[in-house]
Amino acid sequence: MATSGLQKAAMLLMSVEPGTASELLKGLSPEVVTNIAVEIAYLDASGYSAPVHGYEIVQEFCKSLGTRSDKFEVRKFLGTMLESTVGAKKSQEIQSQLDELLNRKDQFINIRKADTKKIAAALEGEHPNAIAVVLAELPVKKSSEIIAKLDEQVRPRVVRKMAITEPMSVEARNRIAGIVLARMQAAGQAGQATVVETSDTLRNVAVMLRALPKEVREGLLESIKQSDESVATSVRELMIMWEDIPSILDRPLQEALRGVESGQLAKALLKADENIVKKIRGNISERARTLVDEETSLLGTPKKEDIQAGRDTIVGVLREMNEKGELAFVEE
Repeated sequence: MATSGLQKAAMLLMSVEPGTASELLKGLSPEVVTNIAVEIAYLDASGYSAPVHGYEIVQEFCKSLGTRSDKFEVRKFLGTMLESTVGAKKSQEIQSQLDELLNRKDQFINIRKADTKKIAAALEGEHPNAIAVVLAELPVKKSSEIIAKLDEQVRPRVVRKMAITEPMSVEARNRIAGIVLARMQAAGQAGQATVVETSDTLRNVAVMLRALPKEVREGLLESIKQSDESVATSVRELMIMWEDIPSILDRPLQEALRGVESGQLAKALLKADENIVKKIRGNISERARTLVDEETSLLGTPKKEDIQAGRDTIVGVLREMNEKGELAFVEE
């Protein structure tokens, strides 16, 4: 999704000192300043980090401007920036409205902040469709922990609903979020945590399932298969991707790589991400690394299809190990 002008403005302001941000905001209406303040607070709640993510935005606005290296404290930043821009009184009004405005922007934001046990308790007794909507909005690790806490009869229906998505109106999603949040708040269970934004639904389901015990995982996959075999196949394949290699523990990765020919390894590593190259080379023997280097020197300019074939070979071995329950991952 393209970054909006408001988001870019917020990202830029998070990358500079409060005084500089205030100067940039002077002349804007209080309404615009409020909207930008809400966007800054939302980015912070969503796990955005100016030093990590803001460089390209800063470059776009001002090529000579460097990123901030210190820890970004959003409330302190907002207080200084707003007070310098709209005055102390208006600043207090805006900050007091932030939580309400954030909830209006994203109904699920406070649910994402809560502890997994508290979310699971709030979801108890809810319809599987509603549970699926909530879990799809959570970070993968958190949704995986919650799915494991669900009743065994409910669990397959929830996962099936997550995998086989149907269009849902914003109003319906917001109603579900409101009901769950109300149950959490009634029990005094709203918590605080950093949000990790989720992406593709099937990929999220796949990563969630691979974190479960093999027996539970296979049962859920079979449940999905009964509704849609192609979706079940896709989920199974998406459990292990080329990009997942850095997150696999060393011992099982070493076992997988022993069966891959040096020629295939050489092709697979061409133009690969540095983290993947480092991970693979660090988990093969010195002799194997020498053979890979020799094969690489003889490759010339291989076709993209050959490179992909090499990677598919490695991923295929990893998928076989995963189906046997022989893979383990760095805690996500």
